[in-house]
Amino acid sequence: MPDQLEHDLLAMGVPLTRLERAQIRMIRASLRPGAVDRGIRVLQKSVGQWWIRAVTAKLLHVHGAERLPPWDPSGSVLCVANHRSFYDLYVVTAYLVAHGLPHRILFPVKSTFFYDTPLGPLVNGAMSFFAMYPPIFRDRKRAALNLAGLDELAALLRRGGFFVGIHPEGTRKKDDDPYTFLPAQSGVGRVIHKARVPVVPVFVNGLVNGFGDQVRGGVLGNGPPIHVVFGEPIDFGALLSAPESPRTYKKISETCLEVIGQLGQEEKAYRAATS
Repeated sequence: MPDQLEHDLLAMGVPLTRLERAQIRMIRASLRPGAVDRGIRVLQKSVGQWWIRAVTAKLLHVHGAERLPPWDPSGSVLCVANHRSFYDLYVVTAYLVAHGLPHRILFPVKSTFFYDTPLGPLVNGAMSFFAMYPPIFRDRKRAALNLAGLDELAALLRRGGFFVGIHPEGTRKKDDDPYTFLPAQSGVGRVIHKARVPVVPVFVNGLVNGFGDQVRGGVLGNGPPIHVVFGEPIDFGALLSAPESPRTYKKISETCLEVIGQLGQEEKAYRAATS
C-alpha cells in the first residue's frame, strides 16, 4: 500500500465482486517494495516491451524526444496522452523503456473485462505484467471507487519509482479527426494536483484498434505510419497551488489537452512532410 489513504478502494462499503477484490489485493501486494515488485519491473522492461517494439518499429516516427526530462529512478513521472486506440500508451512506454525509463509502469483501465471476468487478470498479466491498475468503474453507483483509485495512484506517484500513463479525455475518441478531443475529465487533474510530479505530454497518431491488423501491418511494414510527439513537462502555473476543487482539477486537465493539441499540430506538419 502507498502512504495512508483517506479513502480505500476495499474499505468504502461500495460493492465489489470477489474477483475484483481479489485482483485489487493481488496487484496492491505486488506494489509493495520487495522481490515481487522488483520482478515485475524487470518483466515490464523486457518481455512486456520487446514485442510492442517488434510490431511497431517499421512504422514508428518519434519526435521531440530531446524534450523529455532526465529519468530519476527515485522520483515519478506522469504522462498524459490523447486517446485514439487501445495501444497509445503501450507504444509510448515501449519507446521510453528502450531509452532508459527505469520506473514501474501503471495505467488506469476500465474495470470491464480486465477486472470483472476470469480472463481479465490473465490478459492484464500477460500483456502488461499488471500495469493496468487501478480499475475505473463506469457504473455511477460506484463512482466513489474511482476517486479512491485516483487518490491511490497519486499516493504511489508521491512515493516515487512509478511511471503512470493516463488520458485526460477519459475514453477513446472514435471519429476520423485525430486533432480534436473529447472534453477533459477532472480525474486527471485530481491526480496531477495531488501527486506534484513532472507531467510529460505526448500526442500519438496512426495506431489502429484491431490487434491483428496492427500486428500484421507492423510486421509487414505496410500499416499506417505511427507518429509520436513528446512535449516538455507541462507548466501549470498557479493551478497547482489553487485550492482543491473539481473546478481546479478540470482546468488542469484542460491545460493538458491544450498542450497535447499543440503537439498534434506539430504531428500534422511532420506527417505532411513525410507523406
